[in-house]
Amino acid sequence: MPATPAWPPRSAPRLFVAGPLSNGASVVLDGAQAHYLAKVMRAAPGDVVILCDDLTGEWPATVSTAGKREVSLMVGERLRPREQVPDFTLCAALLKKPHFDLVLEKATELGVRRIQPLLTRRVVADKLNLDRARTIVTEAAEQCARTALPEVVAPMKLDALLRDWPENRALFFADEQGGAPAVSAFTAHPGPAALLIGPEGGFDEAERAAIRAHPAAIAISLGPRILRGETAAIAATALWMALAGDWRGESQA
Repeated sequence: MPATPAWPPRSAPRLFVAGPLSNGASVVLDGAQAHYLAKVMRAAPGDVVILCDDLTGEWPATVSTAGKREVSLMVGERLRPREQVPDFTLCAALLKKPHFDLVLEKATELGVRRIQPLLTRRVVADKLNLDRARTIVTEAAEQCARTALPEVVAPMKLDALLRDWPENRALFFADEQGGAPAVSAFTAHPGPAALLIGPEGGFDEAERAAIRAHPAAIAISLGPRILRGETAAIAATALWMALAGDWRGESQA
């Protein structure tokens, strides 16, 4: 006896749209999203699309009409509520565009709640197109089936971050000159946290001293090798998610 096909189909396109969504609501998409559904995915009336609104969760929607410029859909019953991602912020110094794009994409896939780009003395890039960055994380969230978009905020200087950082929120500092093993540090300090990653050239001595002087800072080591900025951000985030985040199979608030 053949297996019952999954519903909604696993191959159904996924899109984030403006909300809030609700059962029976009509949604009209235009622009790039309409082009994607009608021209790229060849969506036709009756096809199913998965919609998320970053507010209420994940919903199936059936294509009503698919024109050249607009696609209209009818929303069905909610599949699942908006997920509660771990309270984890990635504070990453800006890198060259392709490398920081990778950080944005993989941080989203790994489950980061907030991404805070940083300006430090040795950054090569000192600007970030926020609209483009948010497009990258949205597309990554669609691809990995997230129902909650990570918050991406405007770049800020390291000294401003340290000045305003609360003493009771762990700020793990990936220090290439050494620190506690990341595994033991993450295990010993569970709860809301952030990870501080430097630029291509690393932090200078004055920055390193300022970070270490902060009461919330916890210097960690990511192993015996010096990692590139994007590698350190991705590897350390994955490790935190496995030890203290939602990779443990427990619900996170």
